[in-house]
Amino acid sequence: MSAALEPGAHETGAGEPGVAVAGASDTARATRGGDAGARIAGRIRAGILSGDFAPGARIRQEDIADRFGASRVPVREALRILEHEGLVTLVANTGAWVATLTLAECEEIYQMREGLEPLLLRYSAPALSDPDLDRLQALSQAMSEETDLDRFLDLDREFHLGSYARADTTQLGDLVVKLWNTTQPYRRAYSASLDGDARRIVHDEHHLIVAALRDGDIADAERVLAGHIRRTRRRLSRHPELFESLTAAR
Repeated sequence: MSAALEPGAHETGAGEPGVAVAGASDTARATRGGDAGARIAGRIRAGILSGDFAPGARIRQEDIADRFGASRVPVREALRILEHEGLVTLVANTGAWVATLTLAECEEIYQMREGLEPLLLRYSAPALSDPDLDRLQALSQAMSEETDLDRFLDLDREFHLGSYARADTTQLGDLVVKLWNTTQPYRRAYSASLDGDARRIVHDEHHLIVAALRDGDIADAERVLAGHIRRTRRRLSRHPELFESLTAAR
């Protein structure tokens, strides 16, 4: 666990300043508990999403507190943030673990995504600017040329969440991000298992989504997106060993 507390170069929160200065008083740390908790949560979140923390891995509060020079207050706050996001499971008086999903749970979440993400895209699409669409097109092209799995997953996340970024919603956007986060380890395993034909389909669908958005055909963009998510769900359902191996690796 300790090695994973310093995520690699692909960590989205890399380069953030430390959460507390070693030797600072507990009073000062408690005052900054919320800010420090958010920073610690950001580092752990990046480690989970990048695969540095495996599903089912134990997260020990004392290890995190020692690593970041923080008291238990911001560490507990960080774990509560991550529990709310669906990334961590907290068990009272026992501890914290990186959240895991069964195949059935993952299928349910993907069915939720299949219904919710096209709706979120519908909210966002009318407000996407030409620069937004240019960025989505650049991302779809970059993904089709990328061979590094970590970099592909970063680009894929930026592409889809970027396509939803102009949606003015109070709950739907946050819910979709939570669903993305909870399925990330399984999406990583799925992406690593794709053969050449399956990869081409994925890339074609990204291009088709951008083309439909440029044409102002939101219904077609929604249709392609729903099929894109559905195809991932069906492929995952044919590989239950992915869920067994990820859990066994902790």
